[in-house]
Amino acid sequence: MNISQIAAFQAVMTSASLSDAARKLGRTQPAVSASIRTLEDQLGLKLFERKGRKLEPVPEAQYLLTETEAILSRLTRVRQTMRSLVDGQAGTLKVASMLGPVTRLFPKFIAHEIDSSSDITVTLLARTSAQIAELVRAQSIDFGFADAPQDREPENLYTTDIVSADCFLALPKDHPLAAKTTVSVADLHGQPMGSLQSGHALQSDIRELFRTADADLRTVLECQTFLPILQFVQAGQCCAIIDPLTVAHVTQTVGAADGIVLRPIKEHLRYEYAIFAPRYRQVSMLADKLRESWYAEVWSLLRGVGAAPSEEPQDNAGERRRSGAPD
Repeated sequence: MNISQIAAFQAVMTSASLSDAARKLGRTQPAVSASIRTLEDQLGLKLFERKGRKLEPVPEAQYLLTETEAILSRLTRVRQTMRSLVDGQAGTLKVASMLGPVTRLFPKFIAHEIDSSSDITVTLLARTSAQIAELVRAQSIDFGFADAPQDREPENLYTTDIVSADCFLALPKDHPLAAKTTVSVADLHGQPMGSLQSGHALQSDIRELFRTADADLRTVLECQTFLPILQFVQAGQCCAIIDPLTVAHVTQTVGAADGIVLRPIKEHLRYEYAIFAPRYRQVSMLADKLRESWYAEVWSLLRGVGAAPSEEPQDNAGERRRSGAPD
């Protein structure tokens, strides 16, 4: 018993005539009759009494009609679900972002990309960059967004897309350096600075820049993310070298930039981001689509704040999946 036979049986049972059933199915009348005969042969049961040109169903046919309608209804739902999966309108999505972008930029993107009428279940995790790398290694998420890995050793469990962009200086609006259009590291000699924790890759780069400029790096505040540091900048207690996506966050959030001036850094200090993709997880078309869209969104955000984004070589950290920047 196949779907064609079931559909023919259901059409005959619910139509006024055999010719009417054939029209519903878009088939010829002999083809419908052949399907019914084959179905009867397979069941070993006559489903209809043939009276001239009419087919009269036997009592057992009423039971079969109930069952076939349930089968066809289920098949219709499966087709609709599969079509929705292909169109990115159904399914599950499990993603993670580091703590800064997960505050606004990343969830805003996900929310805008997913249609409110879709049947999509989202799991959004806020994790450190190291934790995100472990989640991807474990094939536990569809993709993750984090700081680029410092260790570019060969990695077989995930691939990465790495984008770098210029950092900026955040300083109180009444700070003397606010009058400059571009600030150099030498200008920050002895200035109270807020920073990420000392083990972060950016802090290593900042320390090296200050050493090269023979400038005193005076750190008065350390924090896990940039956004809390900006509260101290607004209060006039320090300056801070921040990543460009934090700049994008500030420019999009009403009141976030109050009391803060953002300036380019003469030395073009770069910050590296990575989109991690598990190599062996069965990722849905929805997840693939959103990962591609987030890559383009990151570029758009970085260009929007004038951070001069560029794609970084992958070395041995994972297969290159890109041939250049998105249009």
